[in-house]
Amino acid sequence: MQLKELNDFLVDKVDDMKAQDIMTIDVQGKSSITDYMIVCTGTSKRHVSSIADHVAKESKLAGVEPLGIDGEEQGEWVVLDMGTTILHVMQEEQRELYQLEKLWG
Repeated sequence: MQLKELNDFLVDKVDDMKAQDIMTIDVQGKSSITDYMIVCTGTSKRHVSSIADHVAKESKLAGVEPLGIDGEEQGEWVVLDMGTTILHVMQEEQRELYQLEKLWG
């Protein structure tokens, strides 16, 4: 999957699960670990974990295996490493606290 195609796929999959405030951040030249970050908000621990689980399953079906997933058990902030893009699924409190958009934008 090409980079834009991957980002569009990830945004589509989090949108399928009713994630809120979906934002794609270009971090090329700012980060040595990834090119893009996608940040979205879930309404509860269960919602955050469900979004991440859905994206992981759909990615595997599409032939793009996540390199790593962290935070699923806590459900406050789940990170899926897709290589060129890292997906952050966060509860509102975590998103306001860490303000990734301001940090990387």
